[in-house]
Amino acid sequence: MLKHLAQRMLMSVPVLLGVLLLGFLLLQLVPGDVARVIAGPTATQDVVDQIRGDLGLDRPLVVQFLLYLGRVLQGDLGYSMINNTAVASELAQALWPTAELVIACLIWAIPAGIALGAVAAMNRGRWIDRAVIAFSVIGVSTPVFFFALILMIWLGYHWQLFPFLGRSGPIWTLEGLASLVLPALTLGLSFIGPVARMTRTSALEVMNADHVRTARAKGLKERTVVLRHVLRNALIPVVTLIGLQAGFLLGGAVVTETIFSWPGVGRMAVGAILSRDLPLAQGAILVLALCFIVINLAVDLMYAALDPRVKAA
Repeated sequence: MLKHLAQRMLMSVPVLLGVLLLGFLLLQLVPGDVARVIAGPTATQDVVDQIRGDLGLDRPLVVQFLLYLGRVLQGDLGYSMINNTAVASELAQALWPTAELVIACLIWAIPAGIALGAVAAMNRGRWIDRAVIAFSVIGVSTPVFFFALILMIWLGYHWQLFPFLGRSGPIWTLEGLASLVLPALTLGLSFIGPVARMTRTSALEVMNADHVRTARAKGLKERTVVLRHVLRNALIPVVTLIGLQAGFLLGGAVVTETIFSWPGVGRMAVGAILSRDLPLAQGAILVLALCFIVINLAVDLMYAALDPRVKAA
């Protein structure tokens, strides 16, 4: 298993380099002049040219990327061009709110999706099975911002049950938990559908296996058969799906943070791109890519708990 994990980590290195290169090139296409933004609208062209030279923006793109890559390998993410603060410190402050949002989403969405899929598989062909399928299709096909607006209008504005703008306090306070509810619900509603459908499909396949028929022949209750013998094997494809959906989850977190003004990495990345703050935007892209890689590595570790064959690999 350790060998398998080491191989996956080595495979992640070119992926990370590719993300850095692609993010660097895409940021060059964003309209606007960074030097002009820093200098101000009343600055002369000589001042703008001097700032561009000090920042190295007058060099070829290949040289700029190699210099940036060298700084990243040394742990130096640079300084924000707008705030003149260290990018690493700003990312450190924004990383924990994003982690809170993603963890809060997974805590309720994964168990709920697995439970819905298992109930649908146990009641195949009945109305509850059709209801779960319909709910899953709605969750998959509805954009994240639509869920956000509906929850914001009804639970936040009309009924005033939860705050819907910003982060009211730390996560260990009631105010902080209340402000986390709507963003976590929004992100989870888009994530629960694929989990429920995959659980249902996988559980139906496992229910026809020999060891499940043997368990039923022993006289075990259907609930015991499903919990002990069906779900354990049916969860392996679900874990794979969760890893594949990590990119979608992080992308949805960017939209969710922007709508709810949640002070996370996604909202910071959007603001940095709009203001042409290249070091901050590149740092945010790097952090999101690292989060995606870490989530997939965690999925590989979960395989060992569900499939003993992975440990021997």
